[in-house]
Amino acid sequence: MVSFVFSSLLSVFAAIGGVLYMPFTDTALSARATPAAPHFVIYSDKWVSGETGPPAASKIKGYNVFALSFWLISGPADQAAEWASLDNATRASIKRSYHNAGISLIVSAFGSTDAPTSGGYDPTTVANNLAAFVLEYNLDGVDIDYEDLNAMNAENGSAETWLTKFTKALRAKLPQGQYILTHAPLAPWFSAKYTSGAYLTVNKNVGSLIDWYNFYNQGTSEYTTCTGLLTKSSSTWPKTSVFQIAAAGVSLDKLVIGKPATRGDASNGYMNTTLLSQCVDSAYQKGWDAGVMVWEFPDAAAAWIKAVRSLAFPE
Repeated sequence: MVSFVFSSLLSVFAAIGGVLYMPFTDTALSARATPAAPHFVIYSDKWVSGETGPPAASKIKGYNVFALSFWLISGPADQAAEWASLDNATRASIKRSYHNAGISLIVSAFGSTDAPTSGGYDPTTVANNLAAFVLEYNLDGVDIDYEDLNAMNAENGSAETWLTKFTKALRAKLPQGQYILTHAPLAPWFSAKYTSGAYLTVNKNVGSLIDWYNFYNQGTSEYTTCTGLLTKSSSTWPKTSVFQIAAAGVSLDKLVIGKPATRGDASNGYMNTTLLSQCVDSAYQKGWDAGVMVWEFPDAAAAWIKAVRSLAFPE
């Protein structure tokens, strides 16, 4: 991803610290309505031999959101481009099978390729273009994987202002309750160490418009124990564990825990499924039920999420 492409992004961060759109019908609204927690999200950016378009719903059993990565300011790329290349009938058939399986199909925007704030792009224009893609290709919503590290690390409010304007414009085109709108921030961006507020400011400004956060964590030894992940992060990024972020004002039921599927999918932050399932269960016992996100298919598929859900959310 992040890309969450965890691997490329994480190393950088560590170094610095269907059918065409149709009018709504009751059936369409029901299928597209924002799903309730828990959210089990899987991203797909890799080309997979033998696959044309998203995988069969059976291969991602246990998830309820599949994110095509990425839509870029220049247009769709990778799995988002592959989706757009399919004919209308094929897209409609895939959407039908996904909805029958309880899976929403969304597109993830930006990743490590785009730096929209630093690049000087107008947030409203970008939001309108992204929304047009969602509507034209009959998707269920969007995930905003904003990775403009230079803008956020400048701590001058430029990133927060851009994201605020962008989210408002996107919601104007993709109404809440009809379309999913999530963000995928780095966990450290919830730290009070950012004088401009980072994602605490974004959440204060437009958190009510965001359905949930697919937040993921970073640092060579950060968030790799249940304590560090859930209740007490290290002094490097203080108060950025799940329950500490919630204490800072972010709704607990919006904090979806993100992890790489394998060590090869990220430069750090990895947990095996046995440990992660224990942490998820511990969080659940404390009142959290937001869900889990993973980067990426096919390294994670039905077996991965079954293992992670096994204690708190058995299928």
